[in-house]
Amino acid sequence: MKRYSITVNGKAYDVAVEELSADAAAPVAAPAPAAAPKAAAPAPAAAPVADGTKITAPMPGTILDVKVAVGDSVKAGQALFVLEAMKMENDVNSPADGKVLSINTTKGTAVETGTVLAVIG
Repeated sequence: MKRYSITVNGKAYDVAVEELSADAAAPVAAPAPAAAPKAAAPAPAAAPVADGTKITAPMPGTILDVKVAVGDSVKAGQALFVLEAMKMENDVNSPADGKVLSINTTKGTAVETGTVLAVIG
């Protein structure tokens, strides 16, 4: 058995790998519970966003700039973030007027499509 340390999305996991014969497929189910705690971790972050409008990343990329702060008033169409995707800079705009309730990302963060960047209310 060999032990490895693997980092996924900035979180380190210790993994033990054992060589098996071709008919020993049962241990494949063992890593699935390890993935379940990872899925449970983002749930607390999603709880505070329930009472506002979620601003999500329209595509995968890197946040180049955060143009607002928590507590700022924003207008519909106002640029909130600059997202670099495929070597192009894209503004992520507010869909409605409101107040910034939370910012869930920082400059330099890599995001996936649908990642909640901020919440306005």
